[in-house]
Amino acid sequence: MSAWPQTETLLLDEQRGVLHVTFNRPERRNALSSRMVEELIEVFSALHSRLRLRAVVVRGAGGTFCAGADLKDMNSARSAQPAAEAATDPRSAAARANRRFGTLMSAVNAAPQPVIAVVEGSVMGGGIGIVCASDVALAARDARFGLPETGLGLIPAQIAPFVVQRVGLTHARRLMVTGARLDAVEAAQLGLVHELCDDSAALDLALQRVLAQVLRCAPHANAATKKLVLGAAGRPLDTVLDEAALVFADASLSEEAREGTLAFVQKRLPKWAE
Repeated sequence: MSAWPQTETLLLDEQRGVLHVTFNRPERRNALSSRMVEELIEVFSALHSRLRLRAVVVRGAGGTFCAGADLKDMNSARSAQPAAEAATDPRSAAARANRRFGTLMSAVNAAPQPVIAVVEGSVMGGGIGIVCASDVALAARDARFGLPETGLGLIPAQIAPFVVQRVGLTHARRLMVTGARLDAVEAAQLGLVHELCDDSAALDLALQRVLAQVLRCAPHANAATKKLVLGAAGRPLDTVLDEAALVFADASLSEEAREGTLAFVQKRLPKWAE
C-alpha cells in the first residue's frame, strides 16, 4: 500500500492501526481552507482501500479543533473557478465551491472505520459539521461551539443534514436560526458530543479508552454495522430489516465470526484484539 500523500494543512500519523488526522493551521485557528478540504477528501476517500486501519482520530493543533470555514480563503476559492463561469454565472461558481465541503462531509460520514473527534477550544460552523459526522466525540469541558453562519448572512448549507441527524430537527433549527453559541455541557446534553473531559490529560485518557473499545471490535463487522446504520434512515422498515438479515448472514459466515465465537468459547481475546 502506498504511503499517505504529502499534505500542507494536515498532520497524518498512523500508529498501530489508527490514523491520527490533525488539522494544522493553528495560526488560523484551524479554519477550513479549500486546500484543507481537498486534502481531507483525499485522506477520507482513501480509507475505503485501507481497511487495515481500525480507527481514525480527528483533532486540531494548538488547542483548537476548528473555527469553521476560512472566509478569506472562501473568496479566493470562488475566484479560482473558471474565469468565464465566475464572470457570467457567479451563483454556479459559489455553489460548486460550497458543494466540495459536502463531499468532505459525506466522506467523513461514510468512512468504514470508526471516526473519533477529539474536541478542544473553538468548534464553529464546519467544525461542528465534522463533529456531527464522527462516530464518537470527546470534548474538553472548556470547548465552545457555535453555528455563526446566519449572523454573517450565510447559511450552514452542507452541514445542515448532519447536524439534524445528530441533534434532531428541533434543536438544529434553534441553533441555526439564532446563530447560538453553546458550551460543552449543553453540547453534551444535545448529543453533539458524547463525553466531557476536565483537561487535556483526561481527554487523552478518554481517547485511549475509546480506542481500546473500538479495537476490541472486529473491523469488518464495524464497517458493515456503520454502513447498515447509516443506510437505515428514511427507508421502509421491512426493506431495512430484510437487508439487515442478509448483512447478518454474511457476517455470521465470515472468518471474523468464526474467530470471535471461538475466542469467546476459549475465553481469550480474538486475534484482531490482541
